[in-house]
Amino acid sequence: MPTHQELKELVRNKYSEIAQQEKTVNQSSCCGAGGCSTEVYNIMSDDYSGLQGYEPDADLGLGCGLPTRFAQIKPGDTVIDLGSGAGNDCFIARAETGAAGKVIGIDFTPAMIEKARANAEKLGFNNVEFRLGDIERMPVSAHTADVIVSNCVLNLVPDKDAVFRDIFRVLKPGGHISISDVVLVGQLPEGLRSDAEMYAGCVSGAIQKDVYLELLHINGFERITVQKEKPITIPDDILHKYLHAEEMQAFKNGDSGIFSITVYAEKPATSKQCTPGGGCC
Repeated sequence: MPTHQELKELVRNKYSEIAQQEKTVNQSSCCGAGGCSTEVYNIMSDDYSGLQGYEPDADLGLGCGLPTRFAQIKPGDTVIDLGSGAGNDCFIARAETGAAGKVIGIDFTPAMIEKARANAEKLGFNNVEFRLGDIERMPVSAHTADVIVSNCVLNLVPDKDAVFRDIFRVLKPGGHISISDVVLVGQLPEGLRSDAEMYAGCVSGAIQKDVYLELLHINGFERITVQKEKPITIPDDILHKYLHAEEMQAFKNGDSGIFSITVYAEKPATSKQCTPGGGCC
């Protein structure tokens, strides 16, 4: 089994390649990784084109939801996008924050940062910036963001608990998240769970839905709500790469499933921790 660092390097290398791929290639595969499917177009991603602020050159077709649509962003907010890619969600968020707000995109792939910065410069946005860094240890001060969004990224990170912990640190008290991600219900076949390529393809890196929601609770979030949920069907011509015919049939007829969820959660406006002299101890 690859180490956490090996998995991160796999994702970094794969997404450096994806930054140069056509959107149609990414949409017809699993988050841009793996072989393209000839059976379907657009396995995971939703259509952004009707949202205000949409920039076609920033849409690489890598998402699994529309988190900015559900994020309740207000004018003047500071918004952070985790795994910002070419900047798509950042530019949608900027349309909501307006010129008085600020949007920060964080990505650990230099090729994506370069592409996003070029898009921001082309659009003339001086309140959208892109920072190179890990989302487990964001290059952002504590209590910075009003809203944090992310689209099909946390499933790529081996230590998801560390990501949620750092999200909590960076959010202002009373701030909230809207995150689209891939989760599982039931157990994936071993071929999908163990294959490194499927990790970069958002599938084998996904965790159980109930574990995902519990991690939010453990890290202090409240009002945890699934805003949207949809099943994800991986076409046969992709499954054939990782499963034998019998395994594939058992998987398709079984109780396990792969889902895209968009989750809302809030950081409490006031700390509930007992402090000396606070009258609660």
